Amino acid sequence: MAQPAEKVPRVVVFDSGVGGLSVLDALQRQLPGHQYYFVSDNAGFPYGTRSEYSLTQRVHKVLRQIMPHLQPDLLVVVCNSASTVVLPSLRESYETPFVGVVPAIKPAAALSKTGVIGLLATPATVQREYTHRLVREFAPNCRVEMHGSGELVEIAERAIRGVAPGPMQMQQALQPLIDRCSEEVDTLVLACTHFPLIKQWIEPYFPSVQHWVEPADAIARRVESLLGKGQPGLTEQPRAILTQADGDLDALQAYLGKLGFGPVEVREIDAAH
Repeated sequence: MAQPAEKVPRVVVFDSGVGGLSVLDALQRQLPGHQYYFVSDNAGFPYGTRSEYSLTQRVHKVLRQIMPHLQPDLLVVVCNSASTVVLPSLRESYETPFVGVVPAIKPAAALSKTGVIGLLATPATVQREYTHRLVREFAPNCRVEMHGSGELVEIAERAIRGVAPGPMQMQQALQPLIDRCSEEVDTLVLACTHFPLIKQWIEPYFPSVQHWVEPADAIARRVESLLGKGQPGLTEQPRAILTQADGDLDALQAYLGKLGFGPVEVREIDAAH
C-alpha cells in the first residue's frame, strides 16, 4: 500500500516592504525543501514610522486574513519593528511558531577585533530601547555607532524595481555613519533586511569593514531547527502576495521572476488598522 506523501512545510516570510526578500533568498538557498510565501504588506508600508499601538493593530489585521488563507507551518517576521513590538502578542494569538529578527549585535561583537561596530538600521530601530539593551548586554566593551535611515529603505525599494541609486544619493544617506565610524570600524551590522539588497552600493563607503553582519543565515538556522530541511527535490515556485496593487508591479515582478516566483497575487487589505 502506497504511503501518503509527506506534507511540504509552508513558510511565510512577512514584511511591510521588500526587505524580506533578502531573508527569503537565504532560506531558498539553504532550505530548498519548503514551500515559501512572501507576504508584503505594501498597503501598510512603512512599519517603522508607526506607533507601537498602530503597528500591533496593523500586523494583526493583516495576519487575520493571511493565516487562514495560507495556513503556514511557520511564519518569519522579518521587520525589526514588528519583531520587537508585535511578536509576543502574535505568539499568544496563534499556535503557529513565529521567528523574528533583531539587530545582530551579539555576533558583531564576537567578530570585531577593534571593538568599533557600525549599525545601519531604520530610525525606529535606532531609537528603540530594545536595541540599546542588546548593546548593553552583548557589546558592553564595544563602541557601537548607530545610524537610522529611512532613505536607505526607499533606495532599496526602488533598486529592486530597477532604479539604481546614484553616488551622491548614497553618500548623503550614509554620511552621518561615515563621519562617526572612521577607519577603526571593522564590523558593520545591516540591521534592516532592506539593506542587504543594496549592499553593493553601501560597501564602497566603508573600506575598513571586514565583517558584514546580516540576519538571514541565523534565521535560516532557526527555521531548520523548527521544521527540518523539508522535502528534498521540491520544485514548487515560491509565491508573492501584496496587500495592494504596486505602482511598479511589472518591475517588481521582473525581480521576483529572477528568484523563481510566479505571478504576484494581490489581496487588498486597506491601509487603516
